[in-house]
Formats: sequence, structure tokens, C-alpha cells
Amino acid sequence: MIDKQRSNQNLMKAIRRMHTLVESEDIEKQRASKDSLGNLLVRSADMQYEDAEINGIQAEWVSVKRSHMKKYVLLYCHGGGYNTGSLKYARSITNKLAASTSMDILSFDYRLAPEHPYPAALLDALQMWDYLMYLGYGARDVILAGDSAGGNLALVLTLKLKEQERILPRGLVLFSPWTDLTRSGASHKAKAAIDPILTEEYLTRAIKDYTGERDLQDPFLSPLYGDFHDFPPTLIQAGSNEILLSDAQDLHKQMIRHQVGAKISIYQGMWHVFQMSPFKTAYEAMDQAAEFIFDICR
Repeated sequence: MIDKQRSNQNLMKAIRRMHTLVESEDIEKQRASKDSLGNLLVRSADMQYEDAEINGIQAEWVSVKRSHMKKYVLLYCHGGGYNTGSLKYARSITNKLAASTSMDILSFDYRLAPEHPYPAALLDALQMWDYLMYLGYGARDVILAGDSAGGNLALVLTLKLKEQERILPRGLVLFSPWTDLTRSGASHKAKAAIDPILTEEYLTRAIKDYTGERDLQDPFLSPLYGDFHDFPPTLIQAGSNEILLSDAQDLHKQMIRHQVGAKISIYQGMWHVFQMSPFKTAYEAMDQAAEFIFDICR
């Protein structure tokens, strides 16, 4: 047990060093570095990518080079605090998710803050949803997924569809979702010293870039404060060592209160969006996500 803990601590130190390489006060350099990191973490000759441009939004289809399921599709929202990140950065997850589910994934580059603050990302996500409907998919044929800010966007998109009285997706898969921009959760203090990825300084900048002076309890910014009645089944994954742990746990509690079929898995010793990393636990998490998706698609 001691050897395992020491190994995990060493791994987190390595992750922190790698993540430090992409941090920069220059937002454009940070965006470029994250794209490069995404390329570094992606090593698979079994995947194929098809570029798409949908009403001016850059997107891509990610799929496996083998026979795969066509009835259902995943719409993926990348993370990055709403001011960085891209579909290239997300490939370290979308590759694994496509391989585990044998389903096509549509990933897209929504507009980023501070150039394009709220509601730009939500409007772009709505465009992608409408595009899938145009292609002939029904709402119940779509699973929404996302990591970090992308998990926030997946939740907010579902809340918007609900507000518009439209049919909701079949399910949601959320990796370390950012659900509460007020930062009221206990883990923001309890995990601050050990989270190798996120810092409160990073979150402060991201919140300012994306929201400006808006009310942070607005459910379309902090979906934790939304109405989850009639929400689709949801899988939430988080690491025990991340400052957004409370965001995931509190979301699960809220969903259970609203009688949503929600499941949460806390991976011990893991960090924010550990699913991006190329090691065993990340693939196990993807296998769990695939099992959840298969179960709700029966």
C-alpha cells in the first residue's frame, strides 16, 4: 500500500511538471501548448478523423477504423476553462471513448473567452445539436459528453434544451465536470495543495474571462443550481485529488434529489480529467463509461 501511494505521488508530480509546461500568461501560447500536449498524448493508428465545418464552427468526426455502431452518436464538449482547449486537445479522451464504445464522436471547437464570453460557447453547442438533428439523429440517439468546462457545457446545453421544451439526449457522461463557478465546494480548499492540474488562480482567470460580471449562480453558468427534473441518466467521474471533487459530488447529490438516474465514480489518487493520461486507470474509466452508455442504449 505504501509503495502504491508513493508511486501515485510520483506520478502526480510528473503530471504537475507536464502541466506546468502548458501554463502561460499569454492565452494564445497556452492554447497552442494545450494542442501540442493533446497531440503528445495521442498515439493511435486505429483512429480516423473527418474534418467538418458547421455554420463556421470547426468540428471533426472521430471513429475507429473498424465496423462500428451507427445508430447512436456522441457529441463531445472539450474542456479548458472556456478560454483554452480544442478538439485536438480533446483527442486524448475522444480517441479512448470512440475505441471503448465503437461509436462515432462529433467533437467541435466552440468560441473561446475572453474574445467570446458567455453565451458564445452555449450558442455554438446548440448549433452542433441542431446539426445532428438535421443529419437525422433523434435526440434520444445522442449521448452528450464532456470534461471539465466541457462537462459544464454539456449540462448547460441540456438545461437549455429543457428550457426550450425539446427532447433531451439519451444520457450524459461527465469527466471532472466544472459545475459551480461560485467555488463553494469544500474541495476547493481541501484539495488545493495536492491537485496537480488546477489552481484557484487559473479558475479565477477563467471565470472572469467567461462570465464578466454575471451572477455566478445563474444555472447557465453554474449548472449545479439548475433544475434537474426529468434529466437523462448521467455518469459522473472524478479524481479524489482534484479541487473540483465537490463540483462532481454536489452535482450527483442534486441529481439524486431530483430523482435522476445518476451514478458517480471517484477514482482514488486521481486528479482532474485523469482520463486524458495514457495509463491503465484512464482506460478503466473509459470502459466504465462505455458500459454505462451500452446500458442506457439498450
